[in-house]
Amino acid sequence: MREPWDLSLHEAAEAIASRQLSSRDLVRSLLDRIDKLEPQIQAWARLRPEEALAEAEELDRRLARGESLGPLHGVPVGVKDIYYTAGWETSAGSRILAGFLPPFDATVVSRLKAKGAIILGKTVTTEFATFDPGPTRNPWNLDHTPGGSSSGSAAAVAARMCPGAFGTQTAGSILRPAAFCGIVGLKPTYGRISRHGVVPVSWTLDHPGPMARTVRDVAILLEATAGPDGHDTTCLAEPLEGCVAACDQPASGLRVGVPDRFFLDRSSPEMASAYRRALSLLAETGMEVREIRLPPEFDDCPEAHRTIMYAEAAAFHERWFRARAEEYGPKIRAMIEEGLEIPAVSYLRAREIRTACTQAMQGLFGEIDLLATPATPGPAPKGLSSTGDPIFNLPFSFVGFPAITVPAGLSPEGLPLGIQLVARPLDEPTLLRAAAAYERVAPWRDLRPPRRGPEGVKRAREDGF
Repeated sequence: MREPWDLSLHEAAEAIASRQLSSRDLVRSLLDRIDKLEPQIQAWARLRPEEALAEAEELDRRLARGESLGPLHGVPVGVKDIYYTAGWETSAGSRILAGFLPPFDATVVSRLKAKGAIILGKTVTTEFATFDPGPTRNPWNLDHTPGGSSSGSAAAVAARMCPGAFGTQTAGSILRPAAFCGIVGLKPTYGRISRHGVVPVSWTLDHPGPMARTVRDVAILLEATAGPDGHDTTCLAEPLEGCVAACDQPASGLRVGVPDRFFLDRSSPEMASAYRRALSLLAETGMEVREIRLPPEFDDCPEAHRTIMYAEAAAFHERWFRARAEEYGPKIRAMIEEGLEIPAVSYLRAREIRTACTQAMQGLFGEIDLLATPATPGPAPKGLSSTGDPIFNLPFSFVGFPAITVPAGLSPEGLPLGIQLVARPLDEPTLLRAAAAYERVAPWRDLRPPRRGPEGVKRAREDGF
């Protein structure tokens, strides 16, 4: 029998619901796993073991009385250390917020709890979810970055220290670490999940979203947390339905666009090879894969994104920065300084460019149902001074379209690679339907970090990864 820590989120939820596994035993198994691996991986900013065990016992008692809180009853999850947790420190990986005890839970946290989830701990983030890395290492190779800024969430899920976690994405901070760590990451449509109680980077670009080991897992987490929120005026009123059900639907007939430029030009040979293989697997499911021409407005995304992100981040940090600049890391300090110098005209022009690019991309999705690209230019870079390049994810954060990354095999060095799928706004069901169909035929759907050293990588390759 598999260890409880090895269960995916939906497997754990089903085992608890059927009384084959207690929530307490699951939490205990994960805490033992964390004790073993955390000294090397450093995915957690802080944990709450005693509280988590007590909550698990109470949830077990409620289930014994026939009371279920929903699809996450008794399942432990992690949340990035920029989500408010009432009375429990949220430091955003910074000296500025060290010791800050929020007076309320972020909407995502309160909705997870309402569905029966247990908040196991706060995962490491880069400083204020920007560029200065935290201590987290990639479970596949400790000498490589796990990506960022949702570094701890990706590493914790990949290392089987929790079955699901939440991150945020402003450029590529969910999809990039998910790809680097060999798991599934979902960035929903902008506004699909409330930002209330989440320390911002850029108000008009930030996307909360889930990370887990399977497409079904992220669908469950999305359905549990999405929906209107009176505390966040940018939160969408449109209902979200059918995401979990979509994971069981065939994807035949869906039209998948392959961009004519930008992505392969910037991809390493190993990423390009994995991408072509992934496209073949998409075609095997019955999807129609064809080349499409990206609109010219697409090329303006990176610079305009930078202008908006830097200006809005500077606006948020200005009060602290004027008094405590020396307490910021070097990379975020440089970003804030640049953002403070951006003229209002340049910021407004960047907003206009985003509107034009969004409209052009919406027109493109009149021809296709999905866009398929590499998730990253290559595998996780060596070293911990950077979190990698978000250039392949950034355009879809810029326009707010939903995107998902799913594993696409391993590099010759044994590091994960991922494919990115993008859908039109509000069409998460189609996105999840396609991703799940791809996942079913992919030989690496059970991708997991190997035992340390060359022998572990060799074994992973023998298993078809």
